[in-house]
Formats: sequence, structure tokens, C-alpha cells
Amino acid sequence: MAEKKAQKKKKEDPTFVWEGTRKPAKKGEKPKECKGERIGKSEAAIKSILRKEGITPTKVKKKPKDWLAALSSKPIESSDIALFARQMATMMSSGVPLLQSFDMVAGGHENPNFTKLIMEIKGVVEAGGTMADGLRDHPEYFDSLFCNLVEAGEQAGILESLLTKLAVYKEKSESMKKKIKGALKYPITILTIAGAVSAILLIYVVPVFDNMFKEMGGNLPAITQVVVNMSEFLQAYWHMVFGGLFGFITGFKQLKKRSVAFQEFLQRLSLKLPLFGELLTKSAIARWTRTLATMFAAGTPLVEAMDSVAGASGNIIFFEATMKIKADVSTGIPLAESMRETGVFPNMCVQMTSIGEESGNIDAMLNKVADFYEEEVDELVTGLTAMMEPMIMAILGVVIGGLVLAMYMPIFKMGDSI
Repeated sequence: MAEKKAQKKKKEDPTFVWEGTRKPAKKGEKPKECKGERIGKSEAAIKSILRKEGITPTKVKKKPKDWLAALSSKPIESSDIALFARQMATMMSSGVPLLQSFDMVAGGHENPNFTKLIMEIKGVVEAGGTMADGLRDHPEYFDSLFCNLVEAGEQAGILESLLTKLAVYKEKSESMKKKIKGALKYPITILTIAGAVSAILLIYVVPVFDNMFKEMGGNLPAITQVVVNMSEFLQAYWHMVFGGLFGFITGFKQLKKRSVAFQEFLQRLSLKLPLFGELLTKSAIARWTRTLATMFAAGTPLVEAMDSVAGASGNIIFFEATMKIKADVSTGIPLAESMRETGVFPNMCVQMTSIGEESGNIDAMLNKVADFYEEEVDELVTGLTAMMEPMIMAILGVVIGGLVLAMYMPIFKMGDSI
């Protein structure tokens, strides 16, 4: 605990830029000039460290913050963590030492935030800690599953193997997330564009026709009158409409971010949505089984693995089911039987788990289940995309076409009367 506190304190220390001269290796040679950066508590602490390394410091000052670089730098994405696991596994399987692997991975990335993250982890290892300790200093990027497997790999001397398993796990998880986000993003984008086009027509185009209709006189068709009323309302209260929409979106995001109860409500509701509910359910099952298979392959006991598996599915229903399974298996109930009693997992998933328990090859069976449901997710995404395209085109036709038709109906009516 004391070591971890010291590491966290070190992480918060400022960075200093230094210049100095290194003592020559042989007599008669001139001292070599050198410079670099160090993290430390103060200038005096940095000078003391440099002198111990045979460097005579000539200049030490705190590094100024580069606000422009901080604003323009990219955030660290979950795909970066998947790439980190893959690159570290590749480096170590090639025989590259751990510390050198950190340098090579950091040097090959364009995101300065990600490079800084890797070098902070390396600093913990250099100070005598483990890689798992360095990862646990950054829980926003490395979850308990990642840290626990790395720790198990370091203790058993199979870090390379477990990093490879983590890389596969992260890559498959990221691939599935992208497919689901793509399926959800397409209709949202199209409907947003439709809403923007409709607002432009109501605010700028419809008033032109409205003035023309007033000059013509006579009664307007019902649909035209509805559109004109909508246009007048939007012109008069556009600030309230758009302000209310902005406030609703912002409030929704903040409530989702801060309220656990609201998050759980949305997670339960998401599995009941038409079309998308089945997609989200199968993706949750795929993540659940893939995570448990990865934990089994690392030799993690079943009861201990459940804590990491519970949060992997990303849904409160599966979290509660996992906690119930954990309580059951801790009393000696078989995993498959406990899964069946929850009523959450499909029969095929339960049967494959049961076969894996009987054959002693449960991690392979769970991986096959995950592969099956990932393929199901692929097919659902493809089917939903193909089905949504004509539906969205129909919605656009009704909305935009309806507005245009409403504006031209009085003109057609006038032509008929002439």
C-alpha cells in the first residue's frame, strides 16, 4: 500500500527540464554535454538524482505546460488500449525486454497522451513495481480484468501469453462495439439531417410561400395550414425550441453520467427495444462468455473471475445475473445450472457451458459460444442496416416531401380554379 501511494504521488509531481555534463568514462576525455526531462518534487531533488548518476547539472527548471498541445491532443481511446496489449505481446514474444518494449510502443504512437501514459507505467516498473501496479494507477484506462490478468501473468511467468489473450479479447470487443455503434449511428445521423432540413424549410422557405398565399386570398388546404402554423410557431419561439432541445440533450447526458439508477433504467430498457434489443442482448452474451473464457484460460478461479465478468457485459441485468451465479457456484452449484436458473442466458449457451464443465475444456467451449454470438451480431447488424435504409428513405420522403407538397397544394388548387 505504501509503495502504491508513493507511485501515485510520483505521478502528480511536475516535470523538470535539465542540462548538464556527464563525467568522462576515461581520463583525458572531455565531459559530454547532455540534457533531458525528469519528474520530481523539486529542482534540488532532480539535481541530487543527476549527481548520483554521474551528471553535473548546469541548468534545471520546471517544464512549462504546452496548453496548445494539450488542447489539440487526442484522448486515449479503448482501441488504443487494445493496440497496446497487442504491441506489448508482440514485442515480448520477439524477445524484447519489458522496459525496452515500453519505449518501442511509446515511440511508435502519434498520440502524446498515450505516450505519456506508457512512460508513466514504465516509470513504475523502473522504480521496482510491477506492470500490474502501473496499470492500476490508471483505472480509467485499464479495468480490473486487464490488471488481474497481467498480475497473474507476471506471477506465473507467462505474461507474454496472457497479453496475447488480452489483445485478442480487446480486439474482438472493440470490433463488436464499432459494429453496434455503426448500426445505431446511421439512423441517428439521417434523422438529425432530416430534422435540420425541416427546420430550415419551416424558418426560411415556408414564410415566402405564406406571404404569397396571403396575397392570393382564399382558404388554405388543411395540411398547408398546419405547416404554416408550425412555421409561425418556430419563427416566434425558435430560441425556446432549440434551447429546450439543447437543455434536454445536456440534461440527459448529465443524468446518465451521474445517476446510477438512471443508467440501470436505460440498460434494462435497451434490451427491450424493438430491433435493437436482440442485438444488444446477443452482444452482451458474447462479451460475457468471452471475458469468462479469457479468465479461465488465465487460470483464475471461477468465483474470483465473476467480479471481472460481472461488469464486462455492460448491462445491469447481466451484472445481477453474474452476482447470483457467483453466490451459487461458491456453494458448489455447477456453473451451467446456475446460468440456467437466472433465465438470462439462452439454452444453447447453457448447454455448451455444461459440455465444457463435463469435458474439462470450459474455456474453449465459452470461446465457441462467444464466436457464435459475435457472428450473430454481425448478421443482425447487416440485416438491420439493409432494413433501415428503405425505412429511413420512406421517413425522409414523408417529412420533406410532405412539407413540399403542402406548399404547392394551394398553387395546384389555384391552377384548377383557373
